[in-house]
Amino acid sequence: MVSRPAPASARPPGAPAEGLPEYGAFWRPVLEDVREPVFVTDPAGALRWANAAARALGPDPALVSVTETTGRIDTAGRRRAAHVRALPEGWHAWTVVDESPRRPEEFLAEAGPRLAAARGRHGTARLIAELAASALGECAFVLLPTTRGRWEWWSAEDHAAPGHGRIRRVPAQLAPVVAETFAAVGPPETQPVPEAEVSALPAVVAERFSGAAEVSAVSLGVGGSAGVTGAVLIGRRGEPGFGAGQARATSLFARAAGTALANAQRYARQEEATRGLESTLRPQPPADVEGARFEIWYEPAGGVLGVGGDFYDVLGREDGSAFLVVGDICGKGAEAAALTGRVRHSLAALHLVERDARTLLRLLNELLIAGGSNRFATLVLGSVVPADSGLDLTLASGGHPAPLILRRDGTVEEVSVPGTLVGISPQARFAEAVTHLDRGEVCLLYTDGVTEARNRTESAELFGDERLFTVLAGCAGLPAREVVRRLREAVREWLGNSGHDDIAVLAIEAAPAVG
Repeated sequence: MVSRPAPASARPPGAPAEGLPEYGAFWRPVLEDVREPVFVTDPAGALRWANAAARALGPDPALVSVTETTGRIDTAGRRRAAHVRALPEGWHAWTVVDESPRRPEEFLAEAGPRLAAARGRHGTARLIAELAASALGECAFVLLPTTRGRWEWWSAEDHAAPGHGRIRRVPAQLAPVVAETFAAVGPPETQPVPEAEVSALPAVVAERFSGAAEVSAVSLGVGGSAGVTGAVLIGRRGEPGFGAGQARATSLFARAAGTALANAQRYARQEEATRGLESTLRPQPPADVEGARFEIWYEPAGGVLGVGGDFYDVLGREDGSAFLVVGDICGKGAEAAALTGRVRHSLAALHLVERDARTLLRLLNELLIAGGSNRFATLVLGSVVPADSGLDLTLASGGHPAPLILRRDGTVEEVSVPGTLVGISPQARFAEAVTHLDRGEVCLLYTDGVTEARNRTESAELFGDERLFTVLAGCAGLPAREVVRRLREAVREWLGNSGHDDIAVLAIEAAPAVG
């Protein structure tokens, strides 16, 4: 923020200051004769008063905010650091601090946390330009190479909005210092850029540096290992803010800025890879099956990935039936999500050549054991087949919570399909059950994230099977969508704001006859 000129700054020393708050009559005489220059701005940022020491600095001062409590005052071609203190009703007092050159370490102590908190390539580059312009000069450009022989640039300048765009790269013959800066592999070193070279740069850059006493360039690389190729151009019109330590301050800042930019770019690559992995792991919408409606509640626990260890799939077959599965991989996070992907892809391939549910579980058990993973899975899987009066279900389970069926009269039935955990023992055994859904009835497959949800106030108390049965019994005659909605609301109310495990729910409804 730069203060706007106001009539108060141009008044003679003895003239009254219009618009000052009532208590100004108290502090004006107190501050008028102090040695430190003091400026006062109104809530809109306009300069309203200055004491004698401040008026002696020269006419038309520009007050530039750096942080909430620090700033600088530019007047008569000189830059002075200032401490900014909030006054009542939105007014601020700017006090010029000791005019001795700043220590580079002080600047790095302020800039470091802001650089560390920056996110993304764009946001980090823009912040680098802003920090450089606020402390190392009046104008700064960050240049990073991009595609098609161009540079992407971010600029910051006093009294101007931040800029961003792309420009053509300048050949090394015309800009040797800039080219050398881009190619530097050692610790960042500041180099002056000759005026003729500045003029050879694209107009959007050269015009910003017009009138600068010095333009310097510094590399953003750190010992050649940061993974960043780029440069910062800094234009300075007044005296160096760090005195004899200006070059050192610039180099230290460039090193920190290069590290921050490298971290931002590394994070962006990791995020891109994460999103790509997530897209391959996230379950797809259920297949269409005549006479069936599917409703999903899929809510992974919080984490980097938008997927977790719980999963579901409903995969169509050529004969109009569908393969369905709901499962839970032991654990949470990226490792569980990776094994989830392996299990889902294995089942997606196996069900094309094998329809017997127990055989599918046995083959998957062998695959997990052979893969050497120390994680196990629980699953319930099978087939849904359209029938004249509803749907036929064939289900098999490997250590998973039993499927539940909500009959039209409100009865909740448990489908008994005992079986051992998948991926633990070569001697695992699995059971199978066949059941039928009349029209308007719903079968619920779910993971233990539902029943093991912990109460928002009593963490030792779980949602449990009894509450699940109660919720379902209260949904008699309702469609699958409403059943899942009511269950979700009940569990979320139970949880409150507390965390939860992965949750996957698949409701299968035998749709009522049309007409």
